[in-house]
Amino acid sequence: MSVRRLADEAIQPAEFAFSNDNQKWAEGKIAEYPAGRQQSAVIPLLMRAQDQQGWISRAAIEKIAEMLGMAYIRVLEVATFYTQFQLKPVGTNAHIQVCGTTPCMLRGAEALREVCQNRIHPEPFHTNAEGTMSWEEVECLGACVNAPMVMIGHDTYEDLTVERFEEIVEVFAAGNGKSIQPGPQIKRAFSAAEGGATTLTEKPTAQRVRVEFPPPPAPAAAAPAAAPVAAVAVQSPTNLGRKREVSGEAARAGADPEKPAAAKGRAKKAGVSPILDTGARPEGKKS
Repeated sequence: MSVRRLADEAIQPAEFAFSNDNQKWAEGKIAEYPAGRQQSAVIPLLMRAQDQQGWISRAAIEKIAEMLGMAYIRVLEVATFYTQFQLKPVGTNAHIQVCGTTPCMLRGAEALREVCQNRIHPEPFHTNAEGTMSWEEVECLGACVNAPMVMIGHDTYEDLTVERFEEIVEVFAAGNGKSIQPGPQIKRAFSAAEGGATTLTEKPTAQRVRVEFPPPPAPAAAAPAAAPVAAVAVQSPTNLGRKREVSGEAARAGADPEKPAAAKGRAKKAGVSPILDTGARPEGKKS
């Protein structure tokens, strides 16, 4: 990317101010952004300053920085980064931007550039003798299917031939540029086929029939209730309610079957082994 600098101080105006209409427009544009985000309006304000003055001067950058509460260097960074901002005076009637990217180059952009060199000035960014016209070569302008093309101001002129472009240059040089219709310079609408549509030209003969959507399916019938599950009988313990048995030694010691700890103490005092009956029988004994 080429280095972009402001114009020489000798041609810089001392000050810049928006016209009344542009000032009102700028204030409305700033108000579109939420509080604290007004700096987002820097590009629209720079473009409006260029539309009014024809190019971006140092004074315009300073004025916009003041309006948006931005540091001067921040606005300068934006103005020098985007190539649509002209940093030195250009033609007062028209500054022509010739697209030189591949599709336009293949379709005759070099011949358009030669027209600018012959009719305006051999070098870009220089005005003609009257100061009314200037030109430059730029990258893609976004209408590749309508190549070759140029941009003048905010409008594009597409599908150009050398002869048609020479006519456009002469009309703008005379100050009558508004009489030229922007867009394709051949018989087609926007990017449609030249001469009109070439496909689907027959008038439709099919009758349009409205087809109702099928109704939603009926809700499914409720499933039959499941048979109750038979209760499973729980087998009671075989010794439920059976009186607890104690050994003969514990009984002789006067042990309380409901208080085995106390029985153990009394049997020990009597010198008898406190064997409590747990349902098991010593070997060799019969119940």
